[in-house]
Amino acid sequence: MTIAELHANEELRRHEFPVAAHKIHLGHAAVCPLPRRVAEAIQARALAATLDDQEASLPPHYLTDTRRLVAETLKAQPEEIAFVGPTSVALSYVAAGMPWKKGHNVLVYHDDYPSNVYPWMALADRGVEVRLLNIREYGKIRLVDVQGQVDENTRLVALSSSHFVTGWRVNVDALGKWLHSRGILFSVDAIQTLGAFPTSVEHVDFLAADTHKWMLGPCAAGVLYVRREVQARLAPIVHGWHNVKSPQFLTAEDLHFRNDARKYEAGSQNLLGLAGLRAAFALLEEIGIDAIATELARKRAWMVPALLERGCEVLQPEMPPENLGGMISFAVPGGDMPALHGNLGAAGIVTSLRNSRDGRRWIRLSPHYYNTDAELHRVLEVLDGGR
Repeated sequence: MTIAELHANEELRRHEFPVAAHKIHLGHAAVCPLPRRVAEAIQARALAATLDDQEASLPPHYLTDTRRLVAETLKAQPEEIAFVGPTSVALSYVAAGMPWKKGHNVLVYHDDYPSNVYPWMALADRGVEVRLLNIREYGKIRLVDVQGQVDENTRLVALSSSHFVTGWRVNVDALGKWLHSRGILFSVDAIQTLGAFPTSVEHVDFLAADTHKWMLGPCAAGVLYVRREVQARLAPIVHGWHNVKSPQFLTAEDLHFRNDARKYEAGSQNLLGLAGLRAAFALLEEIGIDAIATELARKRAWMVPALLERGCEVLQPEMPPENLGGMISFAVPGGDMPALHGNLGAAGIVTSLRNSRDGRRWIRLSPHYYNTDAELHRVLEVLDGGR
């Protein structure tokens, strides 16, 4: 299946994405609707689990193959992938598990999504200085901004791969490469790019992302990547039968963890969630991340000018290709944005209403590859009808 085939065959599109028969979902930067094959994979796993021990009913090598599929998408190794659930949990594992010392500092962006801010803010109780990145424009983080705000005591920089309102994508490779040249670790919240744009971990130490946005998977079925070379430095903060070696299910005399990223998986797996994750990654592999990125860029290329022509203000209307994300956030000057958000919802169009710290409110559009141009034109029609 290709994007072109989906757009040319409405019956196929609605079969693969049942939501398309009922509403126009442009909220993939929030929570996605499940594709049919993802929902069916979860259903099949649940039904199989009615006939046997839930773990015993798994096909051979099921978890190993799932881990390998995720690793291939990230260009990582399977032993660097852990299944720990929500992005917030994964990032908290990283923040709490590092051997911080008083006087160390970490650099974060205060206007990132809270999941990638609070775990680092909590380090202040351990004597770690939490530095807030100062940038010129909301949500627009450049390499030069980071270069000027780290020093010899900076141990880690934690950023999102794409800002959750502006859509500006950080140049992860360039930033990570520079940080590594300074001996500084790099942690990335990739939930707003994984599934939408190529997301590499070549110059990343930690990466976390749940599947319920651009990956088109279920909630709380996320991944944590930990570079093999830093696993010895990141201590597990949870302990259980799965990550601590327990021969014959007997408690050992000492704590000896697994020797790869599974040491961050304390207990039983979310098997239904992983069934959805597996199907979602397989779908991404079939469509192709590069094709998805090209399609999202194409949509943005005509939608932003169309909004500007109508007098709307668009956050970061012009982006270099390497920084272009999947979101378009706009406001109507002097307009009632909550009311407009409600009008769009009444027209069957799912969008997100987001605030910036200056008190302004923005409608965020986050279409995916299966959304058609006609669906985006319906947004413009609602805008025109409200004038």
